[in-house]
Amino acid sequence: MGRIAASTASPHREVIRAKVLLAAGEGIANSIIASTYGLTAVTVRAWRKDYHADGLTRFGAIASGRGRKRSIDDATIIDLVEKTMHQNPPVGHTHWSVRTMAKEVGISPATVQRIWSTLGIKPHRVDSCKISTDPQFTEKLIDVVGLYLNPPDKAVVVCMDEKSSIQALDRTQPSLPMVTGRGDTMTHDYKRNGTTTLFPALDVLTGKVIGSRLPKHRHQEFLTFLNTVDSQVPKGLQVHVILDNYATHKHLEVKKWLDKHPRFHFHFTPTSSSWLNQVERWFRELTDKNLKRGVFPTVGSLIASINRFLDGHNDDPRPYVWTATAEEIPRKVESAKAKLQQVVNQN
Repeated sequence: MGRIAASTASPHREVIRAKVLLAAGEGIANSIIASTYGLTAVTVRAWRKDYHADGLTRFGAIASGRGRKRSIDDATIIDLVEKTMHQNPPVGHTHWSVRTMAKEVGISPATVQRIWSTLGIKPHRVDSCKISTDPQFTEKLIDVVGLYLNPPDKAVVVCMDEKSSIQALDRTQPSLPMVTGRGDTMTHDYKRNGTTTLFPALDVLTGKVIGSRLPKHRHQEFLTFLNTVDSQVPKGLQVHVILDNYATHKHLEVKKWLDKHPRFHFHFTPTSSSWLNQVERWFRELTDKNLKRGVFPTVGSLIASINRFLDGHNDDPRPYVWTATAEEIPRKVESAKAKLQQVVNQN
């Protein structure tokens, strides 16, 4: 009881009630307690009576019919949700906002926001999504996920891709340092100082990354990178490479290279399924932790920064843990396809 009375986080009504009961336990008269806490003597007597009858089992509970009454009825909430989910927004708008919906339904924007938040409705949010139509989706999925969950013996599994046209962006003014109440600043405009392309190969087992910075991302550069990987993976191991369907990866010269290097085996992800390639997760870390807020006056400084990030990552590598099975992913894809078909039929 004393903890509730001293609390700064508990509801105000419960704090006052706890103080009243503590004062009553000290033998203070109801009229004095009521005057001290701005209550009536009737309220104090009722709280004491409830405490003697129920103890703390119903402490803070609001009796049926008491408390703040609802200002929005169920019909209004149902109408709001129906219009949010199925009615076209105002002319020229791509989605409903709290203000446009409040005007449509005749309630306050704060009430609309509260209802949306409670029901998990987010008209302002949009996520990218594209469902694979690859006719060999299941076969490729099983192949790739199988390498993650049950890699072959005496082999290395690596995830490859290219991060092309990484821009060396310099800002037009120096950034201001972080101070209390404000983070770092960065100008909205920038200077372009050239680009580079990063070729990484993520070792699925160890989390280490073999990386090369090359000026372009043609098949010639890809062959150069394959030779780099070949030189760094011990000769006694097979190399299973997971990569996407970019034309460079299937170039005739690349196929000739594979014929001369039989220990390399390519495994292609289904089309529109880059999320299957674990190196994409590493790209996200590189972008968030190095590129997004970087300032690069030259391509050389950009490459040096990427190299430092790569070295730091390899000093303490952590593999990504794949948890989804090859059985549950197709079920989700089929469900998404069914929903997409419903939208197509409605339109």
